[in-house]
Amino acid sequence: MGTEINRDFASLLDDLFVASEREEIAPAPTIAFDYLAVVEELHSGRIRVAGETVAAEYREAAASLEDEIVSLLDMVETEVEIEAAEEPEQPSIDPDAIAAELGLAEAKPADLAKMRRIFALANHPDRVAPHLRQRAMVRMQLANMMIDDAKRRAAKKGS
Repeated sequence: MGTEINRDFASLLDDLFVASEREEIAPAPTIAFDYLAVVEELHSGRIRVAGETVAAEYREAAASLEDEIVSLLDMVETEVEIEAAEEPEQPSIDPDAIAAELGLAEAKPADLAKMRRIFALANHPDRVAPHLRQRAMVRMQLANMMIDDAKRRAAKKGS
């Protein structure tokens, strides 16, 4: 057979037929097995399988399998509990908690832009885990709203 890369299927089959005629390809091994003799043995009654013996083996196998499945389920439940325990508490979306985190009570008008950047650095939806993005978006919206309100109040006081 050639080593050409772009060949059609028909030419590949032709090469296989030629190779098999030249016996380049070893024939598949065969096992002499007389299926009819086995069927005759089963129907003749000379081969017997005791129903109770088979049922007992089945029950034993099922019991050991059940024990194995129960132990695997216990391991999975333990791993899930460990993962749930390791998951940190989600950040609060309470406006008072966000205001306290920002430090708005003691903030000076000149520090508001810096506060926004620092809060965004830690809480922006693009910087948190995917399962926390929705919550981070809400936190950012609330923080931006509170900072904008603080800027407006500071501008009114200065006027």
